[in-house]
Amino acid sequence: MADSKKIVQCVPNFSEGRDLQKIERIVNPFRGKDGVKLLDYKRDEDHNRVVVTVVGEPYAVKAAVLEAMEVAIKEIDMTKHQGQHPRMGATDVVPFIPIRNISMTEAVELSKELAKEASERFNLPIFLYEKSASDPQRENLANVRKGEFEGMLQKIKQPEWAPDYGKAEIHPTAGVTAVGARMPLVAFNVNLSTNNLEIANKIAKNVRFINGGLRFCKAIGIELKDRGIVQVSMNMTDFTKTALYRAFELVKIEAQRYGVTAIGSEIIGLLPMEAMIDTAVYYLGVEDFSMEQILETHLME
Repeated sequence: MADSKKIVQCVPNFSEGRDLQKIERIVNPFRGKDGVKLLDYKRDEDHNRVVVTVVGEPYAVKAAVLEAMEVAIKEIDMTKHQGQHPRMGATDVVPFIPIRNISMTEAVELSKELAKEASERFNLPIFLYEKSASDPQRENLANVRKGEFEGMLQKIKQPEWAPDYGKAEIHPTAGVTAVGARMPLVAFNVNLSTNNLEIANKIAKNVRFINGGLRFCKAIGIELKDRGIVQVSMNMTDFTKTALYRAFELVKIEAQRYGVTAIGSEIIGLLPMEAMIDTAVYYLGVEDFSMEQILETHLME
């Protein structure tokens, strides 16, 4: 008999990637909870950010996220936060992704319930984005986050940027949060053989959709000071329509004009197996390949 349990994934991003003790306190609410499984959490010191991946039953996940948000608000002071990744809040973004026996419509409703509850409990302004967005200009997280924490003080007072929940004023230390529902996203970064951030930004501009690049790709340039290099940091918002290998190859092509090469790449957090299989099939030149040929596909049936 098929399992009818509803499973949702949540990938909250918190603005702390350096203090290990703080990170552990923020992540702890996802441990030892019925109906919630902590799959992964990855911190990045340059980004000064930790990305948590959990799955579970919708309301159990929602409760754990609220608990983690409360810890983050206590632990993170955005007035002192610095990092390479754009950010606007202690809990920067909370996306819900339907995984099994749950529709996107239900995921949107869950996101709105969490947003309302978090706003009321923590006196926190919240924007809805992606599939949950109340306005087309809020669908793209980059539009919502533009100005970051420092610019949000004035931005949120503009009528067109009034929060969906909460007052039109930022939390003094926790900023604002974006909550939404979306398709599975792959955080994919390509490292370059240079420390010139301007080159990374130019490549990112040509790769991302908003500037005429790949349809389901968002990209920015990031400096990795500890390694003395820069990277093109990308969010692939629908890997089934814009494959990872296309993004990788386009970054390489754009890098050539600056005499720069791609020296590696990284995946942040978890991703569907199909995204990597698709890329492997491309580079190996495998003909007529099917996911039915993957052993694990049958083990999960």
